[in-house]
Formats: sequence, C-alpha cells, structure tokens
Amino acid sequence: MPQLQPSRRSVITRTATSLAGTVKAQVATLGVPLGISWATLGANTMVGGALNQFGIIPRTERGLWGILFAPFLHGSVAHLAANSVSLLVLGWLTLALAGQKRFWIVSAASALGAGLCAWTLGATGTVHIGASGVNFGYLGYLMLSGWFARRVMPVLISLGVTALWGGMVFGVLPGQMGISWQAHLGGFIGGVLAARWLHKR
Repeated sequence: MPQLQPSRRSVITRTATSLAGTVKAQVATLGVPLGISWATLGANTMVGGALNQFGIIPRTERGLWGILFAPFLHGSVAHLAANSVSLLVLGWLTLALAGQKRFWIVSAASALGAGLCAWTLGATGTVHIGASGVNFGYLGYLMLSGWFARRVMPVLISLGVTALWGGMVFGVLPGQMGISWQAHLGGFIGGVLAARWLHKR
C-alpha cells in the first residue's frame, strides 16, 4: 500500500484540523442563539408567557427594546422549532458563504430591519416576537449576494436558495393572522441591504 510523504501527511493533517475548527466555530455560532431561544421559551412557559411583554410593541417607547429581545422570544414549541430549522439551514448557508464577521453583520441588519418595520407598521396594541424576521434576512442576503458579489460561488448559492426557498418571499405580504409580515419584510430588506453593502465595499 503506497505511503504518503511526510509533507503530504502534514498538509492533510493541517487541512483536517482547520476544517474541524471551522465546523466547531460554526456549531457554536448557530448553537448559542438557538440555546438562548430554547432556554427563554422554557422560562417563558413557566411564567405563563409573561416575557412576551418584552417583544416589539408598535410605536411605543418600551416596544423599541423589543428589537433586541424579540428574536429570542417565541410563542410555542412549534413556533421556535420552525424558526430553528430555518436558522440551521439559511443561517448556516449565510455563515458558510459570508464568514463569521459578515454573518453577524447580516444578522444585525436583519434583526434591525425586522424590528423597525414591525415597530413602524405593526397594528397598535400587538406584540411581535420570533426570529422569523432574521431568517428572512438570511434569505434576502443569500438570494441577492450573488448579484452583488458577481462571483461564481455566491451566484450558484443564490440560484439554489432562490429555487428551493424563493417561495418564502411571499411571507413579506399581508396574509395569515398572527404572522408578522412586517418583520418578514423588514428582515428581508435588511438582508438585501447587508448583501449590497458587504459586496460593494
């Protein structure tokens, strides 16, 4: 059986170590917000949903703080489970394509866009919670990053995401009761603006 030269073994070892480190960092990056969200849901369930008051309440001073807290608040296990799947898929694709630093920029732009849009356009007296606005931001980033980057890999990922998840875009339109289309719209816009800013620099 042919033996690998020491230099080749060294390259393979370094590559494997680097890959393992990258995967570990990605797991931590996605796992931390997910862990906080699930822990928050457990605590919120124990207090009868009282933590929902820290969500986005349109056009109120207190509701502005919800822009920070709303992505970690969810109304039910089904609500958080659905957002968790989207985060793991769209969030990981964004992380893999953009890298660690840009991932956080996209996340912040998406959360800010979702929060401001929900706060501005949401119905009076409603409370907006959930990470779906951030996930729509990842969708917007992934769909448009190829257009702004003009590089092969981002273009291929943009086309693939559009083909598989492009139907989610209709979630930015008014529709089902209890669904914050305002947050979806704002998050999507935030992701698109982040793609433009990051790839035009």
